[in-house]
Amino acid sequence: MTTYQDKGPKPEGGKFLSFDHIVFWVGNAKQAASHYCARFGFEPIAYKGLETGSRDYAAHVVKQNKIYFMFVSAYEPTEVELNSHIAKHGDGVKDVAFAVEDLDTIVKKAHERGAKIVRDIWEEKDEFGSVRMAIVQTFGDTTHTFVDRSNYTGVFLPGFRRTPTKDVLLRKLPPTKLDFVDHVVGNQPDMEMEDIAKWYEKTLMFHRFWSVDDSQLHTDYSALRSIVMTNWDETVKMPINEPAPGKKRSQIKEYVDYYGGAGVQHIALNTQDIISAVCIITAIHYHFYGNVRLVFIAMTRRRMAFYKQMFWSRADSLKSPS
Repeated sequence: MTTYQDKGPKPEGGKFLSFDHIVFWVGNAKQAASHYCARFGFEPIAYKGLETGSRDYAAHVVKQNKIYFMFVSAYEPTEVELNSHIAKHGDGVKDVAFAVEDLDTIVKKAHERGAKIVRDIWEEKDEFGSVRMAIVQTFGDTTHTFVDRSNYTGVFLPGFRRTPTKDVLLRKLPPTKLDFVDHVVGNQPDMEMEDIAKWYEKTLMFHRFWSVDDSQLHTDYSALRSIVMTNWDETVKMPINEPAPGKKRSQIKEYVDYYGGAGVQHIALNTQDIISAVCIITAIHYHFYGNVRLVFIAMTRRRMAFYKQMFWSRADSLKSPS
């Protein structure tokens, strides 16, 4: 693993605060939102659809602490953009939104440095205030929305209404203790990782946080390379992965093949109590890949061996020369 100390020049203006929300384009928004509530302990908080004046799309927003997921579906089968995305990729992440300060500077600098502006700055209002946003294109068909909600006090965004009914079943579930979005991973086809990492450096003024290559991260059958990109304050982390040659097709290559190109492979959710979180989510019948207990024990042993080796290496370096 390689860590980086040099953040590069500090951005002249604009600030990325955190992940604001994640947008999923799906075939059935209400059903997808319900799954995250029933299996991960989220609560439905906001809705936009026919009842609110949205004639083309339904959007359901769920929340847990600082995590916001929005699920969007088209009403009409003749709708092109969202339905084409689902036909190509299946249900998946379309947009990773960032909460920002000084939106104008961020968009201006990104445009000057070659970012594709999908939608320039616009403002939406309702009785709770106003939100300013802009959208840029990143890897594959994925986008980033920059959100300045400093003048807004509503439940989510203008045009959304608070979910009108409470699910009595959800109130009976224990809290799953998920706190915030830790990082969002973007998988790339082979030999495209470096270009995407440079895009974040150039257009968003992110810097490299750490990286690994296939000599450090591999099994007998698969391997990958990864560069973690982050903002100046290191509150937003976007690992960028690509496959590396192995005896078999790696999980990164499988994702790219089955998804139909680059995209968001997984979303990591931070918790202060991973043992309780996993136990509770497992108890409400969500299936984790592999035996969680055995994986945890194996990871702990590897980390203990790594830190032991690092300790003795540093101890040896402190020895006085004979």
